[in-house]
Amino acid sequence: MKLFIALFLILSGVVAFRTLNRHQAAPATVSTESEAAKPAGANATPVVVELFTSEGCSSCPPADEILSKLDKMQPIQGVEVIALGEHVDYWNKLGWIDPYSSADFSRRQSRYSDAFNQDSVYTPQMIVDGRDEFAGGNMERARAAIAKAAQAPKANIQLASSQDSNAPNSRAVKLSVHLTNLPRLTAGDAAEVLLAITENNLRSEVARGENAGRYLRHSSVVRELTALGEIGANQNSFDAEPTMNLDNGWQRDNLRAVAFVQERGTRRVLGAAVVGLSSK
Repeated sequence: MKLFIALFLILSGVVAFRTLNRHQAAPATVSTESEAAKPAGANATPVVVELFTSEGCSSCPPADEILSKLDKMQPIQGVEVIALGEHVDYWNKLGWIDPYSSADFSRRQSRYSDAFNQDSVYTPQMIVDGRDEFAGGNMERARAAIAKAAQAPKANIQLASSQDSNAPNSRAVKLSVHLTNLPRLTAGDAAEVLLAITENNLRSEVARGENAGRYLRHSSVVRELTALGEIGANQNSFDAEPTMNLDNGWQRDNLRAVAFVQERGTRRVLGAAVVGLSSK
């Protein structure tokens, strides 16, 4: 009788088996290739969403699609998702060298690992405002973390760009960063202001490694990440006017600048702003 019941359940499709771990890919998401970018509202609260990823990781493409969807569709009302795709380099030795990877992003992820008291790093890892981390292929978790992060106090950051008239070439962009109303810092901590240049609409044909034969698309890939300066506990404002020299290989119309302020120790992101760098 027991054997009959077991066979009935199997044949009727009731019995299912699934294992999950951090490195396993999440269910495939809908491609964002044909989706038009949707601007966030004028008074939306900025939330920084970082994805540590790699073209050498077979679990990463679904997470890359989620980051793209968050960036292009801005699905959470009242929130401006500012996406940063950071490609690590520790997968490069396993068959495919990710053209967007950098040891700087691997080190940045390691600092997060220390802040979260983790024993190791992994991909795809999503981190929201430096406060919450989870496997990057989980859209439901991402939406919940973003909504939660939007409730925290934020610094006011004004970010603007202009062509540098004194520069010898048209690839030099002058940026203006003005930060006020910095939230109270964690006792004993300091914050730094960071500037990222990101590029959208990037594509790769992967020839080797776990994603061999796949055609991958990326949004908000961090091309450059630099520190502009530090803010101490007794400061409430910050100003800078950096000039960024854009690489000739970057497509100007797909570039954006992101300025954000982050605590050094806790890694909390306390405010952010984004501006497009199109020459049009």
